[in-house]
Amino acid sequence: MNNVLIRPEQPGDYRTVEELTRDAFWDVYKPGCDEHLVAHRLRSHPDFIPELDFVALDGERIIGNIMYSRAAIVQPDGTRFPIVIFGPLSVHPDYQRRGVGSALVRHSLEQAKAMGFAGVALTGSPDYYPRFGFRPGRDFGITDAEGNSSDYLMAMPLAADALPAGVLTESEVFFSITPADVEAFDATFPPREKHRLPGQLFG
Repeated sequence: MNNVLIRPEQPGDYRTVEELTRDAFWDVYKPGCDEHLVAHRLRSHPDFIPELDFVALDGERIIGNIMYSRAAIVQPDGTRFPIVIFGPLSVHPDYQRRGVGSALVRHSLEQAKAMGFAGVALTGSPDYYPRFGFRPGRDFGITDAEGNSSDYLMAMPLAADALPAGVLTESEVFFSITPADVEAFDATFPPREKHRLPGQLFG
């Protein structure tokens, strides 16, 4: 799309963005999703970076969103190297594969670099994110908390040529959500049936 407008998310957008996020992730990685609750909770957490919270619009319609939060690479000696991560990155199903997500990623990465952040990491598709300059975390010696570095863990320096080796430590928001939390939050949205589909990562 050539007419995508990107602007900061505003409080009046919150529910629309949560609905969009729910639509974007429903049944993708598991039956239902929890990314809309992540977005809801992230905004009120100290790790949230509101200056890197953007929506994409087609006219007046919100069709995409990207959020960033503070993270760190914990080096072997315990030193914390501050970086950022992004996610959820949500695009309404009607607008997927039309460049909306790419526009949000490129715009927000430019802003993150301008703000002086040293690097960015994410967990996402290894077929999609290398186009923006992301490389496997293993190239830098970066692992998750269990010491693994799958193809889905990627990183990119913003203010230097390299990132230190260590363990990627993300905000607690991503790990504190329970199925009961999701069920209660989902009850505030229109009912929707969950499906177990081939290719889902989680049961």
